[in-house]
Amino acid sequence: MSQSNIPVNEIYCSLVDKADKKFSKIKNLPYYERNRYDTYFCKVFKVYTQLWKFQQENRQKLVEAGLKRWEIGEIASRIAQLYFGQYMRTGEASYLLESFIFYEAVLFREYFKEGLFQDVNLANKQLRFLARFITVCLVLNRREMVHQLVNQLTVLLDECKRTFQETDFKEWKLVVQEIVRFLKADSAYINIRPLRYSIVLDLHPDLLPQVAAYDGKKNLRLRDAILSTFHLNEVKYSELTLDAFRMLQCLEWEPSGSFYQASGIPLSSTSTTIGQNGGGPGPSRINYSQDITDPTLPPNPRKAVLYHPSATHLLAVLATISEELSPDGVILIYLSASGTDGQAMPSLSSANISENMIRNFRSHSISTSNPSSSHSDGDHKICLYMGTRRNGGLNCIYPCDLIPFTRRPLLIIIDSDGSKAFKAIKGAEKGEPAAILLSPCSSPPIHHASGSLFTMFLTSPLQAFYLLLGFSGSDSEMGLCHKAEKLLSASLNDWGLTLAASDNLDPLWARLLSDPFIRRLLLRLCVLL
Repeated sequence: MSQSNIPVNEIYCSLVDKADKKFSKIKNLPYYERNRYDTYFCKVFKVYTQLWKFQQENRQKLVEAGLKRWEIGEIASRIAQLYFGQYMRTGEASYLLESFIFYEAVLFREYFKEGLFQDVNLANKQLRFLARFITVCLVLNRREMVHQLVNQLTVLLDECKRTFQETDFKEWKLVVQEIVRFLKADSAYINIRPLRYSIVLDLHPDLLPQVAAYDGKKNLRLRDAILSTFHLNEVKYSELTLDAFRMLQCLEWEPSGSFYQASGIPLSSTSTTIGQNGGGPGPSRINYSQDITDPTLPPNPRKAVLYHPSATHLLAVLATISEELSPDGVILIYLSASGTDGQAMPSLSSANISENMIRNFRSHSISTSNPSSSHSDGDHKICLYMGTRRNGGLNCIYPCDLIPFTRRPLLIIIDSDGSKAFKAIKGAEKGEPAAILLSPCSSPPIHHASGSLFTMFLTSPLQAFYLLLGFSGSDSEMGLCHKAEKLLSASLNDWGLTLAASDNLDPLWARLLSDPFIRRLLLRLCVLL
């Protein structure tokens, strides 16, 4: 029988079944081993593209055959999930944009509204959709939309608890509490500038001061990053902790000019049926593709965000990424977790910042702890607890665990009260010298309700100063904040020129300073030296 003779609803059901099977295989795949799964992603997305196009072209016949609006929303929501997953695997901002567009279409076309309070399963679909869309909007920095979605989620949850009294919505109550706490912690200081690298505020990569290459080796580029944190009662939303979120943002390019658009831009009422990458709904396509992409900029580094990984899982991810790393690449490893009590945090003031900065950059291990503190023999027993301590060594990361991976270039950032133990990596490398940035071994604790202070200095130093001084958004005038931002930016640029011109620069830092993301992290660390 030719396909033209097969009823439309049978073809549709066949495509749905095929798409469901492929989606179930890919939805839980890890965000590493990108090269392995790229081909499979294309196959899954091809099926969903066919399904979406088919239901568009045959919408009336399918509706007459019993197609429900929530089924259309389910397809669009899954396409959005695919796009977001691919963004997390590749770091490509265009995938993040497409995920936003599909989710936004589901929201404004109210695909799940019909019969919402007659079917608890449909109510749960709407709750899951809102929760996932919030994550996308957080990463895309659409805060106006985030607050709108949180309000909708809260209202919907309250209504569901009244309507479906026999159903326990305890988990959804925790989801709402998480996002409210996350937004409160992340909004505790004035966000004068984006966390992402903005060519409006930061030097364009082509304008960075040149550093002479040493020993004929090529300069390195940040290609991959592993971001993982674990702290008791840490601020998080879903599996994205506040500190990992800030580092994730800090290692991406800011969409050109979008941060400076007026907040609360009215969404267009027009719609299109063609997505940027092959078909999809989008009621507000107003210049988003222009905002999110800039062909003159390099691609974003790929990032693996690991939520409370076991030691073996983290090392397996690191091994896989090391195997895939390009010859000119460097892997950034950011670990924020509790270790052991250390020395008191040194004063942030310094009589001669430039002198201290140059002294630290003569070595490829930079610690913000007291220089006079010695490296004791017991430090090799110190580890980072990436999970609860009751699991013993399963969740412990020791300095020696990372040494085998120094056959490839590494930039290791340790944010912990036991950070000094990772000085042991220096001199024990297996091929490439590892660049190591260590937080202060501080007292009182370096982690608090607004996240890690050390991480905040790396991602948003001016806001970290505000937090230290006890300022809140209502305490500061925007004019003074902008003056402080200009002064800090000028100081960091001056320090960058000083480093580039230094004759005593360690060869490893010379190879790393040409990367804009790494350079910015290093200069911000100078504030603490």
